Amino acid sequence: MTPTPLAQLSDLPAGRPLRVRSGEREIALFLLDGEVFALDDRCPHKAGPLGEGFCENGQVFCPLHGWGFDIRTGACAEVPARPATRVPVRVEDGRIYLASQ
Repeated sequence: MTPTPLAQLSDLPAGRPLRVRSGEREIALFLLDGEVFALDDRCPHKAGPLGEGFCENGQVFCPLHGWGFDIRTGACAEVPARPATRVPVRVEDGRIYLASQ
């Protein structure tokens, strides 16, 4: 089975998230220091859309309540026990795919 791309790398703006869907799953993609990272789009606190948050200093901030999450790791600055879920991705030929798990 051929993997379906989530997005074109060229569609991913530096400094801003991009919301994409894979089946029923919503994912927030980020381009940070030339690398692509992905988090589950649902904030673990109140399910706010992280893909609509703002990014600053390597973090994305939930638009509902402002919790900050490390784009690379998903770690939560406000409540370390409530990280965002990382989503493994890979880039190949200018396309972003879910990585095999």
